[in-house]
Amino acid sequence: MSILSGKNILLGVTGGIAAYKTAWLVRLFVKSGAHAKVVMTPSAKEFITPLTLSTLSKHPVHSSFTNEEDENAVWNNHVDLGLWADLFIIAPATANTLSKMANGVCDNLLMATYLSAKCPVYFAPAMDLDMYKHESTRHSLETLKSYGNIMIPAESGELASGLVGEGRMAEPETIVSFIENDILKKLPLRGKKVLITAGPTYEAIDPVRFIGNHSSGKMGFEIAKAAANLGTEVILISGPTHQKVSHSLIEVIPVTSAQDMYEAVHQYFERVDVAILSAAVADFTPKEVAQQKIKKKADTLTLELTKTKDILASLGEVKKQQYLVGFALETHNELENAKGKLKKKNLNLIVLNSLNDKGAGFKSDTNKVTFIDHNDQITEFELKSKAEVAADLMNKIISEIDA
Repeated sequence: MSILSGKNILLGVTGGIAAYKTAWLVRLFVKSGAHAKVVMTPSAKEFITPLTLSTLSKHPVHSSFTNEEDENAVWNNHVDLGLWADLFIIAPATANTLSKMANGVCDNLLMATYLSAKCPVYFAPAMDLDMYKHESTRHSLETLKSYGNIMIPAESGELASGLVGEGRMAEPETIVSFIENDILKKLPLRGKKVLITAGPTYEAIDPVRFIGNHSSGKMGFEIAKAAANLGTEVILISGPTHQKVSHSLIEVIPVTSAQDMYEAVHQYFERVDVAILSAAVADFTPKEVAQQKIKKKADTLTLELTKTKDILASLGEVKKQQYLVGFALETHNELENAKGKLKKKNLNLIVLNSLNDKGAGFKSDTNKVTFIDHNDQITEFELKSKAEVAADLMNKIISEIDA
C-alpha cells in the first residue's frame, strides 16, 4: 500500500500540452488508494476533457465557479475544495500559472483554490525551453519555493516545439514517486523499525483442536498501519486472524502458537527501535499434544496444561535501547495490575483496557484504554475507534522517544 492511500489529493490541471499526461496521473493516484478530485483552468479543457478526468477520478471535475449552462447551478466553493485536500498537486504548471501563483493573481477557480489551500502544494512546471530559462520564470519558481510550495523538477527531453532541453513535465510515475518520497522523508518515524504482535495464539490439543481466545487482531493491525503511515518499517508478527493489510512498509510474519510467536519476536527484537506487544498470547498450552484426533470415548476429558513463556517479560530482560510497550487486558483491580506488569516486565509503557468497559476488548472496532508510562504518568482516554487508539499510541511513543 502506498503512503498516499486514503489521502485526499486535489489535482490542478492548467492549459499546457502536458495536460494529456494527467489522465494517467489521476489513474496512478486512484491506484495508490488515494481519493482524487480535479480542478482545471478553462484553457486546460482544450488539451484534455473533463469527462476523461471525471471518469478516472470518479468525481465531478470543476473548472468554473458555477455551471455556466445551468442558471440554477450551485456555486463551486473553492474554500471547500482547498480544505478537502490533504495534498494539492498542480500539474502541468505553465509559465502563466506559475506567475499567477507567485503574485497572487486570482482570476479562475484553480487560483482561488490554491490561495485557499491549507495543505502542502506541489507543482510540476511544464513549458518550452526558452520559457523555462527565462528570468521571470526562474523568479516565479524561487518565489513559490520561498512560500513553502514544493517543486517537482522538470525533465529534459524533446519538447512540443521540437527543441530539446529542460522544461518537460515530469512523467506521472515520477510525480507520484516524488510525492511519496517527499512525504516519507518528512515523517517522524522515518528510519525507525517497529515490531508489533497481533491476534491470538492457538495451542494445539490434537491435529484438529486447539485452545485459543477471542482476539481478532484488529488492534495490532491498526497499530501497524498507524506506525507505517508515520514512515517506520513494521515487522508485524500475527497469530491466526482474518485481518489483512497491504502496505509497502509492513512485513507480516504469520505464526500459530505462543512458542512460534516467542521465537519470531526474539528473532527480530534486537534490530528494532520500538516493540509493541498487543497480541493476546495464551498463558497456558497443553503439556502433551495428541498425534491423532482424540476420540470421544468418555464423558469428560482431562488436559494437563503448562505455562507458556512470557514473551513480554523475556524482552524486558534483554532490551537495550528499545522502547517496549505492553498491553494489559484486565477484569478487576485494573490499574494496580497494570502498574505491576509495567514494573515487573521492565516496560516503558503499558496500555490498559478492561473487559468491564462496554465497547472495549476483543472483536470490537472500538477500544477504551489508559496509558501508564514508566514515570507513573496516567492518561485515560474515552471510547474510540481502534484506529484512533493506534494514532494516540504512536503519538505517545513519538513524544517519548524524541524527548
